[in-house]
Amino acid sequence: MRWSKCFIPTLREDPAEAEVISHKLLLRAGMIRKLASGIYNFLPLGFKALKKIENIVRNEMNKAGALEILMPFVQPAELWKETGRWDDYGKELLRFKDRKEHDFCLAPTHEEVITEIVRKDVKSYKELPLILYQIAVKFRDEIRPRFGIMRAREFIMKDAYSFDADWEGLDKSYQKMYETYEKIFTYCGLKFKAVEAHTGAIGGDVSHEFMVLAETGEDVLAFCEKCGYASNVELTPAILGEKYSSEPEKPLEKVYTPGVRTAQEVADFLGLPVSKITKTLIYIINEKEAVAVCIRGDHEVNELKLEKLFPGKTFRMANEQEIKKIVGASPGFIGPKDLKIKVIADKALEGYPNFVIGANEDEYHYINANLGSTFKPDLIADVRKASEGDLCPKCKNPLQFTRGIEVGHIFKLGTKYSKSMKALFLDRDGQMKPFIMGCYGIGVSRVLAATIEQNHDENGIIFPWHIAPFQIAVLYLKKDFEEEAEKIYRNLSQKWDVILDDRDERPGVKFKDMDLIGIPLQIIFGKSYEKNKEVEVKIRKTGERKYLKPENLENFVNEFENEKN
Repeated sequence: MRWSKCFIPTLREDPAEAEVISHKLLLRAGMIRKLASGIYNFLPLGFKALKKIENIVRNEMNKAGALEILMPFVQPAELWKETGRWDDYGKELLRFKDRKEHDFCLAPTHEEVITEIVRKDVKSYKELPLILYQIAVKFRDEIRPRFGIMRAREFIMKDAYSFDADWEGLDKSYQKMYETYEKIFTYCGLKFKAVEAHTGAIGGDVSHEFMVLAETGEDVLAFCEKCGYASNVELTPAILGEKYSSEPEKPLEKVYTPGVRTAQEVADFLGLPVSKITKTLIYIINEKEAVAVCIRGDHEVNELKLEKLFPGKTFRMANEQEIKKIVGASPGFIGPKDLKIKVIADKALEGYPNFVIGANEDEYHYINANLGSTFKPDLIADVRKASEGDLCPKCKNPLQFTRGIEVGHIFKLGTKYSKSMKALFLDRDGQMKPFIMGCYGIGVSRVLAATIEQNHDENGIIFPWHIAPFQIAVLYLKKDFEEEAEKIYRNLSQKWDVILDDRDERPGVKFKDMDLIGIPLQIIFGKSYEKNKEVEVKIRKTGERKYLKPENLENFVNEFENEKN
């Protein structure tokens, strides 16, 4: 491809709308353009990178024995009503009526449709196991789409579904997909971790997220270098590594604390560490019952853990008006002592001597409170997010924490969909049984964004070799070198994706554009060629430069591809 024949509308300045690095660089590199909130056009370079990711995914899925299909983007409400998700899924499901007033939705996922396909045409255990997948557009009507294609409303996803006759078969299918995902993300050139995760709206009993490690990641991951344990922090058991002092209990004392509400403000006012202050938060369960959750001031409530204490029930934090009505005091002065509602205390308060609680009276707190003597909770449970200093639940070594971007998620669905949709097969014992299902997703367009979040510098994108829209750029800085550059371009194009910068532009403009769009290798016909008949080869990732005779370029690129990628 010649630059003059390609549509690459690069930008010199950071777009005002860009929130994160990948969003900024995809726009500046002329790879995407916004059409509407959370909806993007992919321009030639962005689409080319996207197709390379798709092909990596497709090749590895095919190697694993999965079969590619394509399912409709528009789905009838009847299927979703069979599983109960038409009402349960929420506002992210974009619903509409056709001209005949029939209800439909735009596909956020395809569990119902794939189950419909299999229940019609797979009748016997002899046809199992079966793994079907597609790479297709999805739509989820996010309340606040952000970060460009990282959290868009319309996106491209690979979703696969396994069907087995028994749970042992599901275990094998799940492990096969787990290993396939490792191969996919490794081949993409990404640093990633697979972590235990919450199943969410998809359902099922077991799931793992595949996280690209990046400082800008929305998710926090906890992991143990010693035993290999890793999980999304939402799921990590919080095991306190801190040893509490054995100081004796002090007399409970009510103190005047005017104008301080947050744990940090109370700590500063009393001259204590924030860990000595507690927070008591009021939640409303099923819009009827109020409960109080008491945790240390330096900890955060993990609402996923709290949700598991109230299975099948809705819950939310109470607003200020509700808190005043329930407790008789303002937020910031609430404490667990003498509350008339259920109190849940976090496990980290066990054995913690002489901490501070709200007095349930505005402008007052108690100091020297103790679990058991000052108040007796209805339940002591792990309801906080794991944090620095906590221990690995497997080997009790200190956990480490990093941030990540979810690019893949796999689930053991079991019979969640096959039972509700009566998707049955004849087993070897002559009995009709529901399929045992698994679900396996990769956000293909999100992989593109996550790659850039992990691979960039102040000059632009640094694409890994296998997903770069072009792997090699050939630049000539004088018209005199055009013929030789053309020759090298044509030769290398037989094996690799190469772009020839044939523009009549200043060298600085060409160099900036090549760095911006992230081409791994730049072959430059410039001063070194004029002087020594050697081309300058710039390695984008390291900035390293090599000087080679043109006839040695092919061998160099072969070695670079094999050694670096």
